[in-house]
Order: sequence, then C-alpha cells, then structure tokens
Amino acid sequence: MTAKADFEPEEWKTVVEGPPSAAMLVIMSQRGGTFRETLAMGKEYAEARQQHGQSELLDELIAARPHVDHTRYHSPEELREHVLEHLREAVAVLQRKAQPSEVEDYKNFTVNLAERVAGAHTEGGQAVSEAEREAIEAVRTAMA
Repeated sequence: MTAKADFEPEEWKTVVEGPPSAAMLVIMSQRGGTFRETLAMGKEYAEARQQHGQSELLDELIAARPHVDHTRYHSPEELREHVLEHLREAVAVLQRKAQPSEVEDYKNFTVNLAERVAGAHTEGGQAVSEAEREAIEAVRTAMA
C-alpha cells in the first residue's frame, strides 16, 4: 500500500489539494450556496474518515484538513484552468507512486466529493445546476 511517506512533500501537497480543489471548482461554478456546499465538503471528509482502513493512501489524504487558496485567482476561468491542471498533476503523481486501485479510489473520492458539494444547495429548482454538472464533468475528464 502507498502512504504519505512514499511522496516528496511537494508531491503530497499536490495530491492532498486535488479533491478540495475539485470541490472549489464546483462551488465557484454557480453563485449561491457557498456555505452549504463548503459544509458538504467537510461532511464528506468526515464520513470518509468513518470508513477508515480500506486504503492507507485515502486514510492519510482525508486525515488532512481540506484546504484550497482560491483567493490567488483573478477570474473563474483562471481558477478552472488551475484546478484542472492541478488534478492532472495529482493523478500523474499517483500513477507513478501508487497502486492502480489507489489511483481509482482517489479519482472516485474526488468525483464523489464534487458531486456531494454540487448537491448541497438547490439552484434554480435543480439539485445540481448545469454549471455544476459541467464542472463535475471537467473534473472527471481531467483525471481520466
């Protein structure tokens, strides 16, 4: 099994920041609901911690407090480009260091987190807005 100790500090930072970055992309894709969506991100991490033991990599990943500095981006487009590139880099790091099943677990956790965040607030009478669906699909594509 792969663990945090198998990564250089910068590599681990890239991996750890991937899922909350994906969630932030979804949060920023649609106005409104930021508080509920941020709470949903925390709840997803807390619930994942309850399922401790299935993957050492995921256990260490979710033990880290989710953090993304979204203030350094000047536009939603710049945020989107950075997040998608960040996810590609995280998956590339994992493909070099982790087992294929761990890479898939990481991808699944990241997409599930993005979906949970999207569903935390109803926009325009829809559980998940079109902009949020597009953001989730972009996350999936970046990690493919």
